[in-house]
Amino acid sequence: MKFTKLSLITVLAVSTMTTIAVAGDTTVGGKAQVYYYTTDGAGTSDLGSNGTSATGTAVTLDVAHKLSNAITANFTAVGYTHLGDDMGANKFEASKADGFFNVANLTGSFGDTTVVAGRQLLATPMLAGFDWLLAPGSFEAATLVNKSMDKFTFIASYINKYRGNNTGDNFVRLADDNYAFSAGYSDVVDANLWFYNIDALNYTQVYGDVSKEFNGVSISGQGVKTNYDTGLDSTGYGLKVGMALSSVDMSVAYNHMEDRAAGLLGVDSVYTTSWNSFASQDVGDSWKVDASTEIAGVSATASYADYETIGSEFDVILGYGLTENTSLDAIYSSTKYAESDTADNALELIGTYTF
Repeated sequence: MKFTKLSLITVLAVSTMTTIAVAGDTTVGGKAQVYYYTTDGAGTSDLGSNGTSATGTAVTLDVAHKLSNAITANFTAVGYTHLGDDMGANKFEASKADGFFNVANLTGSFGDTTVVAGRQLLATPMLAGFDWLLAPGSFEAATLVNKSMDKFTFIASYINKYRGNNTGDNFVRLADDNYAFSAGYSDVVDANLWFYNIDALNYTQVYGDVSKEFNGVSISGQGVKTNYDTGLDSTGYGLKVGMALSSVDMSVAYNHMEDRAAGLLGVDSVYTTSWNSFASQDVGDSWKVDASTEIAGVSATASYADYETIGSEFDVILGYGLTENTSLDAIYSSTKYAESDTADNALELIGTYTF
């Protein structure tokens, strides 16, 4: 379900679209997108069947306006429409046509410190929004990022509401106090340490990772400990090794989750997580292999992951840039959501124009 790999160092993303100057202190950018999604319903239907397909278009408009030298107002508006029942009976964002503000915040830059207050995109190891379907998951939060110490990045976020993928303008209020703190270091190694307090889901959590490259081989390790208010706690760890052979980037990863699934809000960055499967929710051992390359201008990634309790998954992801601003993407996934399940086969086709 994720096109872009999450950074384990950076949390903050206000707008990822290319922006162009419009007038003075205002910049505008965005994208227009056509999205087709179909599944065979785990063998109960066929790919392309009307009842298991959805088609929609969306225009995303990113606007940033400088209020002063230090403060900028940021807005991302998403408007979408269904292409008709003949193209697929299911509707993206739970309605035929509508729109919402996925980002609406004030961002202040004061020396080495940045503060963001309002609707924003967050990408942390165990609390993040999907960059999937017509709009990424979003949060109402206050975030502070400080880089006053050389080679270190400190982040603090207080999260009030969360809008999951494919839910329209449904920002759900999170109960009680929900916040995250982190320290990141990048020099001899890349390392991150996070603490989460998620009252809405009744847990606290510590996450850490470290990675380093040795003569073209990258080695990464991670650990996550979730303390639940009631019942068993969860302990997990993982290892990932990656390298490039000729024009092919390859990696192999292993994760173990003990006693209980890890706490999660939105999406995780566990090494063996796949397009549809969250490895943090698999109790036991999991592993994943993947390879990616580019052939005749087409980027191609193939991966296979096997999980102890949540089945297995095989994915092929293709991307092609028609022009500087126009791209086509295709994702085929075959996912078993439990060991005894029949695989659910899905195809996603996306056309995107950025401006």
